[in-house]
Amino acid sequence: MASLQLGVSSLAGPTFQIRCSSERQALFNRIAPVYDNLNDMLSLGQHRIWKRMAVSWSRAKEGDNVLDVCCGSGDLTFLLSERVGPNGKAFGFDFSKEQLLIASTRQKLRSKTCYKNIKWMEGNALDLPFPDSSFDAVTIGYGLRNVVDRHKAMAEICRVLKQGSTVSVLDFNKSINPLSTTIQELMIDNIVVPVASGYGLEDEYIYLKSSIKDFLTGNELEKLALDVGFSTAKHFEIGFGFMGNLVAIR
Repeated sequence: MASLQLGVSSLAGPTFQIRCSSERQALFNRIAPVYDNLNDMLSLGQHRIWKRMAVSWSRAKEGDNVLDVCCGSGDLTFLLSERVGPNGKAFGFDFSKEQLLIASTRQKLRSKTCYKNIKWMEGNALDLPFPDSSFDAVTIGYGLRNVVDRHKAMAEICRVLKQGSTVSVLDFNKSINPLSTTIQELMIDNIVVPVASGYGLEDEYIYLKSSIKDFLTGNELEKLALDVGFSTAKHFEIGFGFMGNLVAIR
């Protein structure tokens, strides 16, 4: 089943259009309180499997310094923290203050020692506040589709990664298979939007179909990574082809 992971693109749909970064930021602040519950409900918990796969592909290891861009409420950040352990350092970075507050609250409620190594930061993915070659691994889950300038976002990630290190990019898959595309759209129209409307968030989620149409195919994501300076890039289709994960090495 398609996940409800939010992604905001340039076109939102007939009744809801996201025109600028500040509107995207406001949207993520609004949906923050119910974001995790909706993801679990609509993906039947499968989004947790996809996120573990994404973190595994990042090749993060014990003692590493790692970054989760567009971290939201922190799922990938917590998983990264578990991989790097108490001797590593994990940064969760997002432009939504409300999402970061939820992530910070979740951190305080968890007892694993490694979670103490997480630092939450608010900021713009197009201007990462870190020196060149700062990180051993970077993840971005359901975020690249949301940024105003994907090329600049990927270039920034490439810049802050150490030579030979990996970025793992998880998001909806923009399939080139017409059948997969039709099924995905039917699920969004008949499952995602109706359920979201029960939480008063129909307008916030109705854009999702056009958001995916405006995203990049696997081949286009690979090309983008190579264009900004990554040495290798490979896109994998997961979740019955409804999701995709780009793995690129600097």
